[in-house]
Amino acid sequence: MWSKRTLLRSLTAVALAAASVGASALAETIQTMTPGRLRVAVYDDFQPYSGGGKGVDVAIGRELAKRLGLEPEVVEFTADEDMNDDLRNMVWKGHYLGTRPADVMLHVPVDQRLAARNEQVRIFAPYHLESLAVIRDPVRVPPVTGSAARALEVFTRERIGVETASLADDFLLSVLNGRLRDNVVHYRSVADAVAAMKAGEISAVMATRAEIEGAAADAGSRFELGPVTMPELRIQGWPLGMAVKADASDLADALARAMQEIQRDGTLARIFESHGITLSKP
Repeated sequence: MWSKRTLLRSLTAVALAAASVGASALAETIQTMTPGRLRVAVYDDFQPYSGGGKGVDVAIGRELAKRLGLEPEVVEFTADEDMNDDLRNMVWKGHYLGTRPADVMLHVPVDQRLAARNEQVRIFAPYHLESLAVIRDPVRVPPVTGSAARALEVFTRERIGVETASLADDFLLSVLNGRLRDNVVHYRSVADAVAAMKAGEISAVMATRAEIEGAAADAGSRFELGPVTMPELRIQGWPLGMAVKADASDLADALARAMQEIQRDGTLARIFESHGITLSKP
């Protein structure tokens, strides 16, 4: 007679073997740049999402490849002028300096206007809702709530940090007819801005919530993090998904199913949690 533990162990082994066979069979039907491999494009120097071979998007790319029965090949690339250029360089054409396109690119905004401008790609499978947030020193800055006139008035006196050429940068330079310009301090990265806040050089940082959470993981309870929801900010959030070539229907369908699987079984949530990031469902 088998013990209960032995039976459970045997059933688990059978399930894993069946999953492996299923993934292998699926891999044989999917056409990729290199047979048996999934080439995944992610941004470089973009923690907590990607950079130096680690991050949320890197882990997602590897997990998707695993679910498809393929070997992951994660390629980090430097962002170009805009998302249209990135899609051209890393999805449907390749870079003029010789970089080959990938099978799939992660961290692509799932947006109808972006999709309409890029008919050569298919954008799909949103996995996270990105949004702006503010981390602040509560001794110097009250909660950032209400209209811009009320929420941001403190920054006519206090300095706030942003990453150069980011959404937060554009918003703070233009809101309130430019009254905050002199107190908006620019940094190369969100991590640099958060470091300046910890040093007391600025009183707050506005950036995406995920980037702040990643950069402020060791900040302790001294600072407070909250959303930016004022009516003057037209973009309250944007879903992040992935992109493949427009004619790669089989690959897109397989990736979409794999994404649904890791959402459903909790793998995606665990990936975000392991990087100290709050997953927001699109």
